[in-house]
Amino acid sequence: MRQKPLILISACTCILILTSCHRQSVPEKSEYSKSKPAKTKTTTPAKSSGKLVKEKGKASYYGNEFDGRKTASGEIFRQSKLTAAHRTLPFGTMVTVKNLANGKSVTVRINDRGPYAKGRLIDLSKSAAQAIDMVRQGVGNVEISYKK
Repeated sequence: MRQKPLILISACTCILILTSCHRQSVPEKSEYSKSKPAKTKTTTPAKSSGKLVKEKGKASYYGNEFDGRKTASGEIFRQSKLTAAHRTLPFGTMVTVKNLANGKSVTVRINDRGPYAKGRLIDLSKSAAQAIDMVRQGVGNVEISYKK
């Protein structure tokens, strides 16, 4: 009769030893990088040399369907903010946009990439487009200026 408890204790001991020796699989480094959240880019502007740069071209503004979506800088796009998209300027760069049709200006902060439509220089938020009376026409001739 003493054999049953001895067998039971031996079996439990073996199971404990085997499970404690079991090595959990550790994901490779590449798997870790896949599970990390994407890093957002900073929105601080690059150091300025003080040189004022001016460019002329066409501006448009974002449609309402983009409101609430994430921008290339990682922040959430809001139509109510004075922001814009530019292909190359660093995020956080402050740009003055002047509507050449009426002379009105607005200062915006670059927080996204674009515009992707051919021949466009900058995409404005709806609030920025309203500030320079460009909403009705949709696309307008502008001059942008910023310090490089």
